[in-house]
Amino acid sequence: VLLVESGGGLVQPGESLRLSCAASGFTFSHYSMRWYRQAPGKERELLATITSPGGSTNYGDPVKGRFTISRDNAKNTVYLQMNSLNSEDTAVYYCNAVSPPWYGKGHEHEYWGQGTQVTVSS
Repeated sequence: VLLVESGGGLVQPGESLRLSCAASGFTFSHYSMRWYRQAPGKERELLATITSPGGSTNYGDPVKGRFTISRDNAKNTVYLQMNSLNSEDTAVYYCNAVSPPWYGKGHEHEYWGQGTQVTVSS
């Protein structure tokens, strides 16, 4: 199982980035996908969730209206479009795959990527 994030980097305040997370080794279309971030000295923070099938989305308050999560099940990839970035968005960003409830009790599991650094600075 692999989750590989990409697209991070250094940007100036107000700019945009799109993160990608390529999945392999499991049935991607079955899993809800999430993006988290962790800034230095802070706890890991849930940013956005997208379900499958259906593609329902949910966002944490700090990113509502600025970030958009999407997925392409044909490409086994989840995305995070980040707009209007500011210094408080500086963090390592992680994608996370969560098994569906219908896999059954006792079969819950999740996978994590290694993270990609996003730095917002002028």
